[in-house]
Order: sequence, then C-alpha cells, then structure tokens
Amino acid sequence: MPTPRKQFVAAMFLAVPAWLGAADVSSNQPVTFAKDIAPILQAKCQNCHRAGQMAPMSLVGYEEVRPWAKAIKQRVLTRQMPPWHVDPTIGIQKFANDLSLSDMQIAAIAKWVDDGAPLGNVADMPPAKQWADDGGWKLAEKFGQPDFVVKSEPYTMAPKGQDVWFKPLTAIPVTEPRWVRAVEIRPGTAAGRKITHHALAFLQQQEPGSNTGIVTQGLLMEWAVNKNYDVYRENTGKLLVPGARVWWEMHYHAVGEEIRDNVELAIYLYPKGQEPKYRTYLTPFPATPGTAALGVMDIPPNSITESEGYQTLPAPAILENFQPHMHLRGKAMLLEAILPDGAKRTISYVDRFNFNWMTNYIFDDDAMPVLPKGTIIHTVAWYDNTAANKNNPDPTQWVGWGDRTVDEMGHAWVNVTYISQEDYQEWLTKHPQANAAVAAR
Repeated sequence: MPTPRKQFVAAMFLAVPAWLGAADVSSNQPVTFAKDIAPILQAKCQNCHRAGQMAPMSLVGYEEVRPWAKAIKQRVLTRQMPPWHVDPTIGIQKFANDLSLSDMQIAAIAKWVDDGAPLGNVADMPPAKQWADDGGWKLAEKFGQPDFVVKSEPYTMAPKGQDVWFKPLTAIPVTEPRWVRAVEIRPGTAAGRKITHHALAFLQQQEPGSNTGIVTQGLLMEWAVNKNYDVYRENTGKLLVPGARVWWEMHYHAVGEEIRDNVELAIYLYPKGQEPKYRTYLTPFPATPGTAALGVMDIPPNSITESEGYQTLPAPAILENFQPHMHLRGKAMLLEAILPDGAKRTISYVDRFNFNWMTNYIFDDDAMPVLPKGTIIHTVAWYDNTAANKNNPDPTQWVGWGDRTVDEMGHAWVNVTYISQEDYQEWLTKHPQANAAVAAR
C-alpha cells in the first residue's frame, strides 16, 4: 500500500507526540504496578475497562489486572490497544480524546510484565479515579447529565436473516430555539451493541424563515464501535427549533440470538440565551468517485485497491475531527487538503484501520486546520481484499459499494464549521506561518 508523502506541517497542522509520564525503562529501575502502570491504566484504559462499561474486563485494581498481564503486553506491543490507529509520524497529532500510548509507556508495560508484573509499594498507588454517576454517558464527567435523551422506537432483530435498516422518527422535546454544544449516542443495552453495525441520527426540522417545510439538516451524530460523542468547539454548535425530529437509521445484523433494542441520543445544550456564532455540519467527505451516499467502487478479488474522492470547500472552514468509515476490507485512509495555490497538506492518516473500532479522532482546538475557500478535500482509501486480511469474509469475491457489512464504503466523517472571510483573514494575521503557506493564492 502506498504511503502518503511525509510533509512539513505548518502552523495550521501542528504535530506533537502524545505523552503521559511513565517509567524510564532505560535506567534499569524497577517498574511496578503501583507507581508506573496504574497511572497509565487510569488515563488510557479505565474509561472502558471498568465495571458497567463496554470492555469485557475491568482494569482498575491490581487483582483485576494481574491475570491479564501477558495479554495486555501483547495488545499494546502490537498497538491493538488502546484502539488508536492514526499514524503518529504525519499530520495533526494533537487530539482532545487521545488514547494512544507513548513508546515509553509501551516499554514500561512490557518491562513490568517481563519482570513478573510486581505490585510494588502500595503507598505509591495513585488514588482511585472517581467517575461521575454517569448512567453510562461518557460526557457526564465533562458536562454532567444531558439536558435530555431522545430514544428511538425499539426493534427486535431475529436470530437469523438479512441485514435490516430501521428508520423511525422521534420528536425532539424543545419548545423554543436551542443550541447544542455536544451530543452522545449509544445502543440502549449492552446486547444491542452486538447487532448494531451503526446508528445515524439525522436532524429534521423547518428552519426559521423557510417555506420549504420540514427538511433534513444533516446528521446530529453517528454511532459506531468506539465512536460515541461529538463536542463542538467554542462558539459553534447545532440549532434545534420547535417541531424538530430525529430521523434514525439503524443498521442491524443477525448474531444468532433474538435481541430487542433501541438507540439513545444524549443532547447537551448551551445555556438559554447563549448563541454560538457558527453552526457546524457533520460532513461525509467521499473517498470514492461520486458521493459518500452512493460511491463508485470496484474491488477485484485477491487485491489491494486504492480509491479516492474530491470535494471543494465553498467557504473558509475549520475541520474539527477525522473519522474514517469503511467496512471489512478497509485498510487505511488519508485526509489531505489541496490549497487553492496547489500546495498539499496532510491532515490525518489512519494506517491501520480496524473495522471493529470506528475511532473518531477529535483535534485539539489549537490544532484544527483552518482552510480557505476553494480548498479541495482529498480523501484516499485503501482496501485489502486478500486472504491476509483476517476480517475478509471471502477474498475470491468482487466487492462493490453498498450498505451491507459485506459490501464496502469509503468516506471520512468530519465536523465542518464554515466561517466568514473576515474571520479567516483575522485568523491568518494571528498565524504568520500559515499566512506564508497560503499567501501565494
């Protein structure tokens, strides 16, 4: 598979390594659970690996962690865990939700296991991390309980049968215009995760001053494994008006047992009277000719195939995140900006895409790319339709675009905030390196 060009990243694409302190294994000092490993698990693992969360085992106390020590070493050395698959050498490296481990953290875990996984001095143990009474909502620690939760109509999936796309409507309980600052989505039960390939929550409403009736205003949120929430940057959000509805699309597949479930959407509002300046739009940038909704794709048997798509920004814009979406043959995805002067900037590159983890890479506020009108977003996807791909159901089949899990897709979900030309010019004056990069236009 080709590797994207490794470019210098200017001010608009800042890159710094992920870091959290860990033992310096080169000093031959002992590595213990209490002093060195517990802080790593608290920061990077326990959000999922604790009682009541989605992971299959808890990694909170030493007695819980010790039986899994060798498996933990294997998973972190191969970078299967934590599920963070962005290339750490190119593109943006500052993320608000960074789960990645540094090389020193990985080395510390490996040395701890090789030395027999000692507990160490219990006095070195950090205080247990206190988790909010969150009812399972990951954003509760930041925002508290959601302002309200919208629930879809439940659906019963048979033990066997074809994939199902369930598309009910649910009213959103607002009686006056309100702005959304964050959203989180999830299947209603742990069992529901087994059958839910993805869940989309489209916003339908009649916009103020519009005579066109209720129309779809884009996505509020998409759920897929390891993609749970969006927090909109300061002074941006999504507008809800009275009469708004969620038009759901749940993609369910049979797993050998009957499961009945629904999907829940938690909505966190700005305080009354606080109106952000800009609306943000969850946008699918296609990695195929055509659109993200109906791409053109033809993947031959026993092949590694490249596909690409282009989309032009109609106004200056801020890109807030990068979340690749492919299916079982997905291998890698590149998001690149082609500036109006022809210069190219790598925004992000996931080189080890894993269908089981639809990770959403949320850029830090000071790392979000700010791009001029006319920038072309170039999205490239690679697919592995060979026997070497352990997720591949049948490498002898031709594969085309389609909604089923055994079909393929290729697009990048990105929250896009369009800004005024005046705001863009003001941003340029504050970022002279970026100004030099685009001054030739």
